[in-house]
Amino acid sequence: MTGGALCNIIYAAHFANTQTMWTDCCIAETDIREFLHSQEFADSALDLTFLDPPFNQAKEYASHDDDMPEGEYWSWMRDVCSAVHRQTSQGGAIYFMQREKNSEQVLRCLREAGWTLQNLIIWKKLTSAVPMSRRFGKHYQIIAYATKGTRARVFHRLRIDPPLPANYRQKRENGLYVTDIWDDIRELTSGYFAGDEALRDADGLRFHKQQAPIALLLRIILSSSLPGDTVFDPFAGTGTTLVVARQLQRRGLGGEIDPENAACIRERLREVRPADEISRFRDDYRFTENLDTIWRGEMELGKQRVLNLPLFRPSVP
Repeated sequence: MTGGALCNIIYAAHFANTQTMWTDCCIAETDIREFLHSQEFADSALDLTFLDPPFNQAKEYASHDDDMPEGEYWSWMRDVCSAVHRQTSQGGAIYFMQREKNSEQVLRCLREAGWTLQNLIIWKKLTSAVPMSRRFGKHYQIIAYATKGTRARVFHRLRIDPPLPANYRQKRENGLYVTDIWDDIRELTSGYFAGDEALRDADGLRFHKQQAPIALLLRIILSSSLPGDTVFDPFAGTGTTLVVARQLQRRGLGGEIDPENAACIRERLREVRPADEISRFRDDYRFTENLDTIWRGEMELGKQRVLNLPLFRPSVP
């Protein structure tokens, strides 16, 4: 089996002493093609998947050919979507992120794999647009949100409170609902200083130029999952999906063929960096109904803490 052990548990803990819900993260250090046909994956039950694959634009990867024939690449993507669909709970969700020029292929992959499209999300970038000589500059990526079946098993209508437009005179009383245009999440593009969240090596160079931002995965996981659900990332990269899932008390499952990336994920999960803390974004969603329950199941955790008091513990004969 390439890439070492098929499913290498890199984070699994039971927090009995702190009286918090247990959660674990598992990563398959192997080619995702092999993992999707393994018994381990066949035994998995998925609730939410974030699919952010290599875009097949001839970028340099240590363990992947990013210059595949186009037909072969999209056949592979369709196989991934089909395998994930088989293992997903009824009403479970997938968020498939790609370049805007590949929108047609993304929608076809999802449709042929059995998914039902709910939204085509526009993630508008906050940096300058990529200039083009004979067409409009590119300023966004697409994220296709689809479900297994016509009705979502879980969907939370998140409310945010972005800065007021210049022509607004009064503050909002309770924010506004998130729409299919996401223009408030900054990308970690390599062409500018991306702040402390961007992972760097000992020389200060970017560890991974396609690192997904914490804020993006936070919105996706909050929207389409509950505490205790299983969140899958077939191309885990630097592990942002797993880092966010763990903090939100979701189970995380990822696939990653590159051993250096897998080691990076281990380190991020072993000790959460301040830049990876999701708590700094909580106030952005303060107007969301039942936020405590959605965020970490904190109401249920409070109940568990009460029931764990000596008064309520069952007596042992």
